[in-house]
Amino acid sequence: MKKLTLTVALLVTAAHAWAADTVKIGMLQGFTGPTESLVAPMALGGELAIKEVSDSGLFLGGKKVVSVRGDSTCIDAAAATAAATRLVTSDGVSAINGATCSGATTAVLNNVAVPNGIVMISPSATSPALSTIPDDGLFFRTAPSDARQGQVLSDVIRSRGYDTVAVTYTNNDYGKGLADSFKDAFTAAGGKITIVAAHEDGKGDYSAEVGALAAGGGQLLVVAGYLDQGGKGIIRAALDTGAFDKFVLPDGMVGDSLAQAFGTQIEGSFGTVPGTDSPGAKMMADISKGKGFNGTDPYVPECYDASALILLAMQSAGSTDSAKFKNDVMKVANAPGEKIYPGELGKALKILADGGEIDYDGGTAVTLVGSGESAGSYREVEIKGGKFTTVKYH
Repeated sequence: MKKLTLTVALLVTAAHAWAADTVKIGMLQGFTGPTESLVAPMALGGELAIKEVSDSGLFLGGKKVVSVRGDSTCIDAAAATAAATRLVTSDGVSAINGATCSGATTAVLNNVAVPNGIVMISPSATSPALSTIPDDGLFFRTAPSDARQGQVLSDVIRSRGYDTVAVTYTNNDYGKGLADSFKDAFTAAGGKITIVAAHEDGKGDYSAEVGALAAGGGQLLVVAGYLDQGGKGIIRAALDTGAFDKFVLPDGMVGDSLAQAFGTQIEGSFGTVPGTDSPGAKMMADISKGKGFNGTDPYVPECYDASALILLAMQSAGSTDSAKFKNDVMKVANAPGEKIYPGELGKALKILADGGEIDYDGGTAVTLVGSGESAGSYREVEIKGGKFTTVKYH
């Protein structure tokens, strides 16, 4: 009995030691829901940065780092809040990479992150409304606001010679914010919007919505929705009825699953997604090889960068306490300091440990402005040969 008691005591002691030397980062993404095909590689990108830091042996004197996943579902604010609460109160995460979508991010920021004083960096929540939420300096994002995407999308459409479009958007914070931003930019540039109409996700038939959009007319249909949900349904109904055959596809619609679903049926359709042709973008592609995902997929570099910034800020501050390291996020993201790219996180950790400065460029040439927004660059894409191809960068 004494031997058994001693064995149990040793196991408990070892578990406590492991816990004390291990830092947990919440990976709060929409693993189910309308963006799940985007999230699968995104999360792997974010977890690659976590593993890189942990394996270096240089993080805060040798602490290990692990990812703890939570499902924000993208569109269910209550589920996102519950998942975030579990990550913070039960799992004991020190920071959150997420959430994926703007509505879920808003709910988690207001209901969990701010009340518990936890840093959040979203790789993909783009609603302009997130710029003005009181956040106690805890919220950042590595994807640019849709206030910028609306302008870029307008510029791309006008540069291609189109001047009349119909617009449909998913009826949530993301969709409405992007639709409003685009509407303002397009009309200011002399374009005409024939109709702006919301659509709900989760429906089996979108023929009524498409009928109303077709009645308004327009050379193109702008679909500010989700590639695995209502946005996909809108395109299917438009093709089936012959209402539209060419579509403008903002970031929530750009992904392999959409190209696989429609292929050459939507040939020539085009859109925008955050992206850059910086040195870090190529390095992100290189370090992802053989890891089960593509480092150039939408929002994968942003997710890697979100994890990296969290951990580098902790190293800079010498603490995993959000109240202490939140002020170092902007510090490690911006000049001055040595440029740091994907695959160089161990190098960055050593520089910081030695008292030096870094300018984390990452996979997205990230620069944080204002209260922690990404200045952002965009990749113009087009369906060619049934696949998304890069046209140029903005």
